[in-house]
Amino acid sequence: MGWRSKAEKAKKGHRPSLKNWACDGFNKTFPEYTAKILDLDNLGYQHFTTKGEVFHSYNDAIPARLDARYTSPKKFHDNYEAKLIPSVITHIPEGYDVPNPPSRGTCEEKKDQDNNNHGSPHRWRALDRWTLENLQNDNELRERALKCGEDDDERTIRMKLKHFMRYLHNNIDDSPLYIFDSAFDEDRLAKNLLEDYKVPVYFNEDLFRLVGEKRRPPYRWFLVGPERSGTCVHIDPLATSAWNTLIVGKKRWVLFPPYLSKSIVKGKGLIKKGEDDEAIHYFTTILPRIQEAAVKSGGTGRYENFECYEFTQHEGETVYIPNGWHHAVLNLTHTVGEILMRSG
Repeated sequence: MGWRSKAEKAKKGHRPSLKNWACDGFNKTFPEYTAKILDLDNLGYQHFTTKGEVFHSYNDAIPARLDARYTSPKKFHDNYEAKLIPSVITHIPEGYDVPNPPSRGTCEEKKDQDNNNHGSPHRWRALDRWTLENLQNDNELRERALKCGEDDDERTIRMKLKHFMRYLHNNIDDSPLYIFDSAFDEDRLAKNLLEDYKVPVYFNEDLFRLVGEKRRPPYRWFLVGPERSGTCVHIDPLATSAWNTLIVGKKRWVLFPPYLSKSIVKGKGLIKKGEDDEAIHYFTTILPRIQEAAVKSGGTGRYENFECYEFTQHEGETVYIPNGWHHAVLNLTHTVGEILMRSG
């Protein structure tokens, strides 16, 4: 059975009622949408208010933009984590978050250092091993079956990585399957992925550790997502915060402050009969409707104090989402990354 048959079987199990996964033709319109989004990136992160204004900024913005080369763990904890401020931190996979990072010198020294930092003991192996080409050619990992969905009874649906990578490059689905695997550490070979990254020192404290590895809920995921895949708007469970490091590709995020209700951020009353709420539909259709409804309300009623924040995550960046913040994510390109949730 080839990759196409494997993919069709997985799709049928994941969404049995959906007969045509490409019915909306997003594979044809998505390049134009992505180009517009990336053009906005040149202006900075986007902050939307009920006045219909969109502010573009990288300074004093949400999420805060930090650089691990200049941000100590204490500064992060005191100024951002304690205040529940979402953040984007650069240069973590290169090893600059460690207590004794590579020298914090002048800008020119840092450029030289970045060019010669491949031998740093703190540099993540994932930067080399998790490229799309290397994952596809990894003789051991490509044979591992990783989770790419669930059926209606919440049973795990898996595909071998070698089949999924063929699917990733060749599918035309509106909202493709997405490897989101939390059990790779239980596989004798796939658990080698644990050696490819390190928990950033900013996030070392985790109360879940107190219950032991066997009793704690799922908390870390290996991700491989085709463009147009993503996660619907949600809030992380059990009052956890999360960090997400992107090794390959670009992701689009939208964040909503904790005081906004679930019905608002999910677009209750704004989704038409028969419409989908997958990430691709949320970003292209539902989110604009939510923003339009907020503007029409004049910031009154259920949309009082409404605001949301949109930004693009790039390779090598780590996104920190504090507990209580609703968020959704759309893969603008093929992506590979790691998510870890923590309590405390």
